[in-house]
Amino acid sequence: MYRRRRITVGLALLLVLGTGYAALDAADIAPGVLTTTDPWPEAEPFPTPALPGPVAEAAVPGLAEDAPMPTTEALTELTADLLPSSVAGPEPGVMVVDVASGTELLAQNVADGYVPASTLKVVVALAAVASYGDQHRFETTVSTGGDGQITLVAGGDLTLAEGAGNPDAVVGHAGLADLAEQTAEALSEQGQDSVQLALDDTLFTGDTLAPRWADVDLANGWAMHMAPLAVDIGRIDGQLPRSTDAAMDAAESFADALSDAGITVAGDIARAPAAEDATPLATVSSATLGEIVAYTLQHSENILSEALGRMTAVATGHEASFAGASEAVLAVLTELGLDTSGATMVDASGVSSASQLTPQLLTGAVRLAADGSHPELLAIADGVPVAGLEGTLATRLGQAPAAGLLRAKTGTLPQAISLAGLVTTADGRLLAFTVLANDFESGGAWGVRAAVDEWAAELAACGCR
Repeated sequence: MYRRRRITVGLALLLVLGTGYAALDAADIAPGVLTTTDPWPEAEPFPTPALPGPVAEAAVPGLAEDAPMPTTEALTELTADLLPSSVAGPEPGVMVVDVASGTELLAQNVADGYVPASTLKVVVALAAVASYGDQHRFETTVSTGGDGQITLVAGGDLTLAEGAGNPDAVVGHAGLADLAEQTAEALSEQGQDSVQLALDDTLFTGDTLAPRWADVDLANGWAMHMAPLAVDIGRIDGQLPRSTDAAMDAAESFADALSDAGITVAGDIARAPAAEDATPLATVSSATLGEIVAYTLQHSENILSEALGRMTAVATGHEASFAGASEAVLAVLTELGLDTSGATMVDASGVSSASQLTPQLLTGAVRLAADGSHPELLAIADGVPVAGLEGTLATRLGQAPAAGLLRAKTGTLPQAISLAGLVTTADGRLLAFTVLANDFESGGAWGVRAAVDEWAAELAACGCR
Protein backbone atom coordinates (compact mmCIF):
# COMPACT_ATOMS: atom_id res chain seq x y z
CA MET A 1 0.00 0.00 0.00
CA TYR A 2 1.59 3.23 -1.08
CA ARG A 3 1.72 6.11 1.35
CA ARG A 4 -0.57 9.07 0.86
CA ARG A 5 0.49 12.45 2.03
CA ARG A 6 -0.81 15.98 1.88
CA ILE A 7 1.59 18.33 0.16
CA THR A 8 1.36 21.61 -1.67
CA VAL A 9 -1.05 21.88 -4.56
CA GLY A 10 1.66 21.76 -7.18
CA LEU A 11 3.42 18.77 -5.66
CA ALA A 12 0.10 17.03 -5.09
CA LEU A 13 -0.64 17.22 -8.79
CA LEU A 14 2.81 15.90 -9.61
CA LEU A 15 2.26 13.02 -7.18
CA VAL A 16 -0.99 12.07 -8.90
CA LEU A 17 0.68 12.32 -12.28
CA GLY A 18 3.78 10.50 -11.05
CA THR A 19 1.89 7.49 -9.81
CA GLY A 20 0.36 6.92 -13.18
CA TYR A 21 -2.62 9.17 -12.88
CA ALA A 22 -4.40 6.12 -12.10
CA ALA A 23 -7.77 5.00 -13.12
CA LEU A 24 -10.80 5.31 -10.88
CA ASP A 25 -12.68 2.06 -10.39
CA ALA A 26 -16.02 0.65 -9.27
CA ALA A 27 -15.82 -1.60 -6.31
CA ASP A 28 -17.28 -4.63 -7.86
CA ILE A 29 -20.00 -4.37 -5.32
CA ALA A 30 -21.94 -6.77 -7.52
CA PRO A 31 -25.30 -6.08 -5.87
CA GLY A 32 -27.73 -8.64 -7.17
CA VAL A 33 -30.58 -6.37 -8.10
CA LEU A 34 -31.46 -8.62 -10.96
CA THR A 35 -30.83 -11.95 -9.30
CA THR A 36 -31.45 -13.70 -6.02
CA THR A 37 -28.11 -15.49 -5.95
CA ASP A 38 -24.65 -14.24 -5.04
CA PRO A 39 -23.67 -12.62 -8.36
CA TRP A 40 -19.88 -12.76 -8.24
CA PRO A 41 -18.24 -15.91 -6.81
CA GLU A 42 -14.48 -16.25 -6.73
CA ALA A 43 -13.31 -17.02 -10.25
CA GLU A 44 -10.17 -18.23 -11.94
CA PRO A 45 -9.71 -15.23 -14.27
CA PHE A 46 -8.97 -12.95 -11.33
CA PRO A 47 -6.48 -14.60 -8.95
CA THR A 48 -4.53 -12.64 -6.39
CA PRO A 49 -1.53 -11.34 -8.32
CA ALA A 50 2.02 -11.99 -7.24
CA LEU A 51 3.65 -8.71 -8.20
CA PRO A 52 7.38 -8.74 -8.80
CA GLY A 53 9.26 -6.11 -6.84
CA PRO A 54 10.34 -4.11 -9.88
CA VAL A 55 6.73 -3.49 -10.91
CA ALA A 56 5.75 -1.91 -7.62
CA GLU A 57 8.99 0.06 -7.37
CA ALA A 58 9.43 1.04 -11.00
CA ALA A 59 9.80 4.72 -11.75
CA VAL A 60 6.95 6.25 -13.70
CA PRO A 61 7.95 7.53 -17.14
CA GLY A 62 8.47 11.28 -17.20
CA LEU A 63 5.58 13.39 -18.33
CA ALA A 64 7.29 15.77 -20.72
CA GLU A 65 5.14 18.58 -22.02
CA ASP A 66 5.89 17.48 -25.55
CA ALA A 67 4.95 13.83 -24.95
CA PRO A 68 3.07 12.69 -28.05
CA MET A 69 -0.67 12.16 -27.84
CA PRO A 70 -2.24 8.94 -29.08
CA THR A 71 -4.11 9.24 -32.34
CA THR A 72 -7.82 8.69 -32.71
CA GLU A 73 -7.14 6.12 -35.43
CA ALA A 74 -4.90 4.01 -33.20
CA LEU A 75 -7.30 4.17 -30.26
CA THR A 76 -10.22 3.27 -32.50
CA GLU A 77 -8.37 0.21 -33.75
CA LEU A 78 -7.40 -0.82 -30.21
CA THR A 79 -11.00 -0.51 -29.06
CA ALA A 80 -12.40 -2.42 -32.03
CA ASP A 81 -9.99 -5.28 -31.34
CA LEU A 82 -10.65 -5.58 -27.58
CA LEU A 83 -14.19 -4.29 -27.04
CA PRO A 84 -16.30 -5.54 -29.93
CA SER A 85 -20.04 -5.40 -29.37
CA SER A 86 -20.10 -9.19 -29.54
CA VAL A 87 -18.16 -9.19 -26.24
CA ALA A 88 -19.26 -6.03 -24.45
CA GLY A 89 -22.87 -5.92 -25.49
CA PRO A 90 -24.59 -3.60 -27.94
CA GLU A 91 -22.59 -0.43 -28.56
CA PRO A 92 -20.47 0.09 -25.41
CA GLY A 93 -19.67 3.71 -24.60
CA VAL A 94 -15.95 4.51 -24.70
CA MET A 95 -14.16 7.83 -24.27
CA VAL A 96 -10.51 8.85 -23.99
CA VAL A 97 -9.45 12.44 -23.31
CA ASP A 98 -6.01 14.01 -22.97
CA VAL A 99 -5.92 15.50 -19.46
CA ALA A 100 -3.52 18.35 -20.15
CA SER A 101 -5.27 19.76 -23.21
CA GLY A 102 -8.79 18.37 -22.95
CA THR A 103 -8.52 17.00 -26.48
CA GLU A 104 -11.01 14.22 -27.21
CA LEU A 105 -9.02 11.32 -28.60
CA LEU A 106 -11.79 8.71 -28.73
CA ALA A 107 -15.52 9.26 -28.45
CA GLN A 108 -17.92 6.39 -29.06
CA ASN A 109 -21.53 6.82 -27.91
CA VAL A 110 -20.31 9.33 -25.32
CA ALA A 111 -23.62 11.21 -25.00
CA ASP A 112 -25.69 8.06 -24.43
CA GLY A 113 -26.85 7.08 -20.97
CA TYR A 114 -25.50 3.85 -19.44
CA VAL A 115 -25.96 2.15 -16.08
CA PRO A 116 -22.69 3.17 -14.38
CA ALA A 117 -22.72 0.80 -11.39
CA SER A 118 -20.14 1.92 -8.82
CA THR A 119 -18.32 4.36 -11.10
CA LEU A 120 -21.17 6.68 -10.10
CA LYS A 121 -19.29 7.12 -6.82
CA VAL A 122 -16.70 9.23 -8.66
CA VAL A 123 -19.17 11.99 -9.53
CA VAL A 124 -20.72 11.88 -6.05
CA ALA A 125 -17.29 12.25 -4.44
CA LEU A 126 -16.50 15.11 -6.81
CA ALA A 127 -19.69 16.96 -5.87
CA ALA A 128 -19.19 16.42 -2.13
CA VAL A 129 -15.59 17.66 -2.10
CA ALA A 130 -16.48 20.61 -4.33
CA SER A 131 -19.27 21.53 -1.89
CA TYR A 132 -17.31 21.25 1.37
CA GLY A 133 -13.59 21.07 0.62
CA ASP A 134 -11.46 18.03 1.37
CA GLN A 135 -10.66 19.12 4.95
CA HIS A 136 -14.27 19.36 6.13
CA ARG A 137 -15.41 17.16 9.05
CA PHE A 138 -18.94 16.07 9.89
CA GLU A 139 -19.98 16.70 13.50
CA THR A 140 -22.16 14.73 15.89
CA THR A 141 -23.38 16.90 18.75
CA VAL A 142 -25.31 16.77 21.99
CA SER A 143 -27.41 19.77 22.96
CA THR A 144 -29.76 20.72 25.80
CA GLY A 145 -32.74 22.96 26.19
CA GLY A 146 -32.18 23.21 29.92
CA ASP A 147 -35.27 21.16 30.73
CA GLY A 148 -33.60 17.96 31.84
CA GLN A 149 -33.57 16.61 28.30
CA ILE A 150 -30.55 16.31 26.05
CA THR A 151 -30.62 15.62 22.31
CA LEU A 152 -28.21 13.57 20.25
CA VAL A 153 -28.08 15.46 16.94
CA ALA A 154 -27.07 13.52 13.82
CA GLY A 155 -24.75 15.40 11.51
CA GLY A 156 -24.08 12.93 8.72
CA ASP A 157 -21.26 10.90 10.30
CA LEU A 158 -21.92 7.22 9.72
CA THR A 159 -18.42 6.17 10.76
CA LEU A 160 -18.72 6.55 14.55
CA ALA A 161 -17.11 4.09 16.92
CA GLU A 162 -19.28 2.62 19.65
CA GLY A 163 -16.50 3.16 22.17
CA ALA A 164 -13.56 5.54 22.10
CA GLY A 165 -12.55 7.10 18.81
CA ASN A 166 -9.26 6.41 17.05
CA PRO A 167 -7.68 9.56 15.62
CA ASP A 168 -5.71 7.47 13.12
CA ALA A 169 -8.79 5.74 11.72
CA VAL A 170 -11.39 6.78 9.18
CA VAL A 171 -14.15 4.43 10.30
CA GLY A 172 -14.17 4.92 14.06
CA HIS A 173 -12.38 8.27 14.02
CA ALA A 174 -14.96 9.75 16.41
CA GLY A 175 -16.36 7.70 19.28
CA LEU A 176 -19.68 7.72 21.11
CA ALA A 177 -17.87 6.99 24.38
CA ASP A 178 -15.86 10.18 23.92
CA LEU A 179 -19.04 12.11 23.20
CA ALA A 180 -20.64 10.62 26.33
CA GLU A 181 -17.67 11.59 28.50
CA GLN A 182 -17.80 15.17 27.25
CA THR A 183 -21.55 15.26 27.85
CA ALA A 184 -21.26 13.78 31.34
CA GLU A 185 -18.62 16.35 32.28
CA ALA A 186 -20.80 19.22 31.08
CA LEU A 187 -23.87 17.85 32.90
CA SER A 188 -21.92 17.33 36.12
CA GLU A 189 -20.82 20.96 36.01
CA GLN A 190 -24.52 21.85 35.91
CA GLY A 191 -25.27 19.53 38.82
CA GLN A 192 -27.18 16.98 36.73
CA ASP A 193 -26.76 13.22 36.99
CA SER A 194 -29.99 12.11 35.28
CA VAL A 195 -31.45 13.10 31.89
CA GLN A 196 -33.97 12.14 29.28
CA LEU A 197 -32.42 11.46 25.89
CA ALA A 198 -33.86 12.38 22.50
CA LEU A 199 -32.58 11.59 19.04
CA ASP A 200 -32.66 14.19 16.28
CA ASP A 201 -32.16 12.33 13.01
CA THR A 202 -34.15 14.77 10.88
CA LEU A 203 -31.17 15.74 8.72
CA PHE A 204 -32.07 13.08 6.14
CA THR A 205 -35.61 12.88 4.78
CA GLY A 206 -37.70 10.82 2.40
CA ASP A 207 -37.57 7.11 1.65
CA THR A 208 -34.83 5.11 3.31
CA LEU A 209 -34.41 2.72 0.36
CA ALA A 210 -33.78 3.69 -3.26
CA PRO A 211 -35.62 2.37 -6.34
CA ARG A 212 -34.43 -1.12 -7.40
CA TRP A 213 -32.64 -1.82 -4.15
CA ALA A 214 -33.60 -5.45 -3.63
CA ASP A 215 -33.80 -7.74 -0.61
CA VAL A 216 -30.57 -9.40 -1.70
CA ASP A 217 -28.79 -6.02 -1.50
CA LEU A 218 -29.93 -5.60 2.10
CA ALA A 219 -29.10 -9.19 3.02
CA ASN A 220 -25.54 -8.87 1.75
CA GLY A 221 -24.95 -5.43 3.22
CA TRP A 222 -24.70 -3.71 -0.17
CA ALA A 223 -27.57 -1.46 0.91
CA MET A 224 -29.03 -0.17 4.17
CA HIS A 225 -32.00 1.85 5.36
CA MET A 226 -30.37 5.28 5.17
CA ALA A 227 -29.85 7.36 8.30
CA PRO A 228 -27.72 10.44 9.11
CA LEU A 229 -26.02 8.71 12.03
CA ALA A 230 -24.51 5.25 12.45
CA VAL A 231 -21.91 3.19 14.26
CA ASP A 232 -19.45 1.46 11.93
CA ILE A 233 -21.49 2.36 8.82
CA GLY A 234 -24.46 0.45 10.22
CA ARG A 235 -22.65 -2.84 10.70
CA ILE A 236 -23.70 -4.69 13.84
CA ASP A 237 -20.70 -6.05 15.72
CA GLY A 238 -18.80 -5.76 12.46
CA GLN A 239 -21.21 -8.09 10.69
CA LEU A 240 -23.68 -7.94 7.81
CA PRO A 241 -26.50 -7.37 7.07
CA ARG A 242 -26.57 -3.86 8.43
CA SER A 243 -28.89 -2.19 10.87
CA THR A 244 -32.48 -1.49 9.93
CA ASP A 245 -32.47 1.62 12.19
CA ALA A 246 -28.85 2.73 12.40
CA ALA A 247 -29.55 6.11 14.01
CA MET A 248 -31.56 4.64 16.90
CA ASP A 249 -28.97 1.91 17.38
CA ALA A 250 -26.34 4.63 17.71
CA ALA A 251 -28.52 6.52 20.19
CA GLU A 252 -28.91 3.40 22.33
CA SER A 253 -25.14 2.91 22.31
CA PHE A 254 -24.72 6.52 23.35
CA ALA A 255 -27.17 6.02 26.22
CA ASP A 256 -25.13 3.04 27.41
CA ALA A 257 -21.95 5.13 27.21
CA LEU A 258 -23.64 7.89 29.24
CA SER A 259 -24.52 5.35 31.91
CA ASP A 260 -20.92 4.17 32.00
CA ALA A 261 -19.89 7.81 32.45
CA GLY A 262 -22.16 8.18 35.48
CA ILE A 263 -25.26 9.76 33.93
CA THR A 264 -28.61 7.98 34.29
CA VAL A 265 -30.80 7.99 31.18
CA ALA A 266 -34.41 7.96 32.33
CA GLY A 267 -37.16 6.41 30.20
CA ASP A 268 -37.08 5.51 26.54
CA ILE A 269 -35.22 7.41 23.84
CA ALA A 270 -37.60 9.66 21.95
CA ARG A 271 -37.24 10.94 18.41
CA ALA A 272 -37.51 14.73 18.45
CA PRO A 273 -35.74 17.63 16.73
CA ALA A 274 -33.42 19.71 18.89
CA ALA A 275 -34.79 23.06 19.97
CA GLU A 276 -33.64 25.98 17.83
CA ASP A 277 -32.19 27.71 20.89
CA ALA A 278 -30.60 24.56 22.33
CA THR A 279 -27.18 24.90 23.93
CA PRO A 280 -24.41 22.61 22.65
CA LEU A 281 -22.89 20.39 25.33
CA ALA A 282 -20.48 18.18 23.41
CA THR A 283 -19.22 17.51 19.88
CA VAL A 284 -17.12 14.91 18.12
CA SER A 285 -15.86 15.19 14.54
CA SER A 286 -15.33 12.67 11.77
CA ALA A 287 -12.17 12.13 9.76
CA THR A 288 -11.69 14.67 6.98
CA LEU A 289 -13.93 14.49 3.96
CA GLY A 290 -10.89 13.70 1.83
CA GLU A 291 -10.17 10.68 4.00
CA ILE A 292 -13.80 9.56 3.94
CA VAL A 293 -13.88 9.90 0.15
CA ALA A 294 -10.69 7.85 -0.16
CA TYR A 295 -12.14 5.11 2.05
CA THR A 296 -15.37 5.15 0.04
CA LEU A 297 -13.55 4.80 -3.27
CA GLN A 298 -11.03 2.25 -2.01
CA HIS A 299 -13.72 -0.04 -0.61
CA SER A 300 -16.56 1.02 -2.92
CA GLU A 301 -18.55 1.64 0.26
CA ASN A 302 -22.13 2.14 -0.91
CA ILE A 303 -23.58 3.53 2.31
CA LEU A 304 -20.87 6.15 2.73
CA SER A 305 -21.36 7.21 -0.89
CA GLU A 306 -25.09 7.60 -0.24
CA ALA A 307 -24.27 9.75 2.79
CA LEU A 308 -21.93 11.89 0.69
CA GLY A 309 -24.75 12.46 -1.79
CA ARG A 310 -27.16 13.53 0.93
CA MET A 311 -24.61 15.76 2.61
CA THR A 312 -24.06 17.43 -0.77
CA ALA A 313 -27.79 18.11 -0.73
CA VAL A 314 -27.47 19.64 2.75
CA ALA A 315 -24.61 21.87 1.60
CA THR A 316 -26.51 23.12 -1.46
CA GLY A 317 -29.92 23.63 0.12
CA HIS A 318 -31.61 20.63 -1.48
CA GLU A 319 -33.76 18.11 0.38
CA ALA A 320 -31.49 15.44 1.85
CA SER A 321 -33.37 12.56 0.23
CA PHE A 322 -32.49 10.23 -2.63
CA ALA A 323 -34.10 12.62 -5.11
CA GLY A 324 -32.61 15.70 -3.47
CA ALA A 325 -29.14 14.18 -3.36
CA SER A 326 -29.34 13.35 -7.05
CA GLU A 327 -30.47 16.87 -7.91
CA ALA A 328 -27.73 18.38 -5.75
CA VAL A 329 -24.93 16.25 -7.21
CA LEU A 330 -25.93 17.01 -10.80
CA ALA A 331 -26.32 20.72 -9.99
CA VAL A 332 -22.81 20.91 -8.52
CA LEU A 333 -21.36 19.06 -11.51
CA THR A 334 -23.08 21.52 -13.83
CA GLU A 335 -21.63 24.45 -11.88
CA LEU A 336 -18.21 22.86 -12.32
CA GLY A 337 -18.72 23.05 -16.07
CA LEU A 338 -19.49 19.39 -16.72
CA ASP A 339 -22.17 18.32 -19.19
CA THR A 340 -24.85 16.47 -17.21
CA SER A 341 -27.32 16.03 -20.07
CA GLY A 342 -28.40 12.42 -20.33
CA ALA A 343 -27.62 11.74 -16.66
CA THR A 344 -30.24 10.31 -14.30
CA MET A 345 -29.54 9.43 -10.68
CA VAL A 346 -31.90 7.59 -8.34
CA ASP A 347 -29.22 6.76 -5.79
CA ALA A 348 -25.71 7.98 -4.97
CA SER A 349 -23.87 4.67 -4.88
CA GLY A 350 -24.61 2.88 -8.16
CA VAL A 351 -26.43 -0.01 -6.51
CA SER A 352 -29.58 0.80 -8.47
CA SER A 353 -29.74 -0.16 -12.12
CA ALA A 354 -32.10 2.79 -12.66
CA SER A 355 -29.27 5.36 -12.49
CA GLN A 356 -27.61 6.40 -15.76
CA LEU A 357 -24.52 8.45 -16.61
CA THR A 358 -22.86 9.24 -19.92
CA PRO A 359 -19.23 8.42 -20.78
CA GLN A 360 -18.81 12.13 -21.45
CA LEU A 361 -19.80 13.10 -17.89
CA LEU A 362 -17.71 10.41 -16.21
CA THR A 363 -14.61 11.17 -18.26
CA GLY A 364 -15.02 14.88 -17.64
CA ALA A 365 -15.29 14.26 -13.91
CA VAL A 366 -12.14 12.12 -13.89
CA ARG A 367 -10.21 14.73 -15.84
CA LEU A 368 -11.39 17.52 -13.55
CA ALA A 369 -10.19 15.60 -10.50
CA ALA A 370 -6.67 15.37 -11.93
CA ASP A 371 -6.02 18.47 -14.01
CA GLY A 372 -5.18 20.74 -11.05
CA SER A 373 -7.78 23.41 -11.83
CA HIS A 374 -9.53 22.61 -8.52
CA PRO A 375 -6.74 21.53 -6.13
CA GLU A 376 -9.09 20.19 -3.47
CA LEU A 377 -10.38 17.63 -5.98
CA LEU A 378 -6.97 15.96 -6.11
CA ALA A 379 -8.12 14.09 -2.99
CA ILE A 380 -10.37 12.08 -5.31
CA ALA A 381 -7.62 11.14 -7.74
CA ASP A 382 -5.38 10.32 -4.78
CA GLY A 383 -8.05 8.17 -3.15
CA VAL A 384 -8.88 5.58 -5.79
CA PRO A 385 -7.11 2.21 -5.75
CA VAL A 386 -3.83 1.51 -7.51
CA ALA A 387 -4.00 -1.34 -10.00
CA GLY A 388 -2.78 -4.65 -8.64
CA LEU A 389 -2.02 -3.21 -5.22
CA GLU A 390 -4.96 -1.63 -3.37
CA GLY A 391 -8.60 -1.86 -2.49
CA THR A 392 -10.93 -3.16 -5.16
CA LEU A 393 -8.12 -3.20 -7.73
CA ALA A 394 -5.84 -5.38 -5.61
CA THR A 395 -6.70 -8.45 -7.69
CA ARG A 396 -7.11 -6.73 -11.05
CA LEU A 397 -4.71 -5.36 -13.65
CA GLY A 398 -1.90 -6.94 -11.66
CA GLN A 399 0.74 -7.09 -14.40
CA ALA A 400 3.03 -4.43 -15.87
CA PRO A 401 2.54 -1.84 -17.26
CA ALA A 402 -0.77 -1.22 -15.48
CA ALA A 403 0.17 -2.61 -12.05
CA GLY A 404 1.30 0.12 -9.71
CA LEU A 405 0.94 2.79 -12.38
CA LEU A 406 -2.81 2.97 -12.97
CA ARG A 407 -5.61 4.00 -10.62
CA ALA A 408 -9.16 2.95 -11.28
CA LYS A 409 -12.74 2.90 -10.05
CA THR A 410 -14.66 -0.10 -11.35
CA GLY A 411 -18.33 -0.90 -11.49
CA THR A 412 -20.14 -4.21 -11.66
CA LEU A 413 -23.82 -5.12 -11.79
CA PRO A 414 -25.28 -8.28 -13.33
CA GLN A 415 -25.53 -6.59 -16.75
CA ALA A 416 -23.30 -3.54 -16.34
CA ILE A 417 -19.52 -3.36 -16.35
CA SER A 418 -17.73 -0.03 -16.09
CA LEU A 419 -14.25 1.39 -15.67
CA ALA A 420 -13.41 5.08 -15.35
CA GLY A 421 -10.05 6.52 -14.56
CA LEU A 422 -6.62 7.84 -15.44
CA VAL A 423 -3.70 6.17 -17.15
CA THR A 424 -0.29 7.26 -18.40
CA THR A 425 0.70 5.87 -21.78
CA ALA A 426 4.10 4.41 -22.55
CA ASP A 427 4.95 7.75 -24.18
CA GLY A 428 4.17 9.59 -20.94
CA ARG A 429 0.81 11.11 -21.88
CA LEU A 430 -1.84 11.31 -19.16
CA LEU A 431 -5.29 10.20 -20.33
CA ALA A 432 -8.71 10.16 -18.71
CA PHE A 433 -10.93 7.34 -19.90
CA THR A 434 -14.28 5.66 -19.42
CA VAL A 435 -15.73 2.37 -20.62
CA LEU A 436 -19.41 1.61 -20.01
CA ALA A 437 -20.87 -1.71 -21.18
CA ASN A 438 -24.50 -2.65 -20.58
CA ASP A 439 -27.02 -5.24 -21.70
CA PHE A 440 -24.56 -7.95 -22.64
CA GLU A 441 -25.65 -11.56 -22.62
CA SER A 442 -26.83 -12.73 -19.21
CA GLY A 443 -24.00 -14.42 -17.35
CA GLY A 444 -21.35 -12.75 -19.51
CA ALA A 445 -20.08 -10.20 -16.98
CA TRP A 446 -16.79 -11.99 -16.28
CA GLY A 447 -15.89 -12.04 -19.96
CA VAL A 448 -16.80 -8.39 -20.42
CA ARG A 449 -14.80 -7.39 -17.39
CA ALA A 450 -11.78 -9.30 -18.70
CA ALA A 451 -12.08 -7.50 -22.04
CA VAL A 452 -12.31 -4.10 -20.35
CA ASP A 453 -9.27 -4.84 -18.18
CA GLU A 454 -7.28 -5.97 -21.23
CA TRP A 455 -8.26 -2.76 -23.04
CA ALA A 456 -7.07 -0.64 -20.08
CA ALA A 457 -3.80 -2.56 -19.86
CA GLU A 458 -3.16 -2.11 -23.58
CA LEU A 459 -3.94 1.59 -23.27
CA ALA A 460 -1.25 1.85 -20.59
CA ALA A 461 1.21 -0.10 -22.75
CA CYS A 462 0.76 1.69 -26.02
CA GLY A 463 1.83 4.95 -27.52
CA CYS A 464 -1.12 4.50 -29.88
CA ARG A 465 0.31 6.68 -32.64
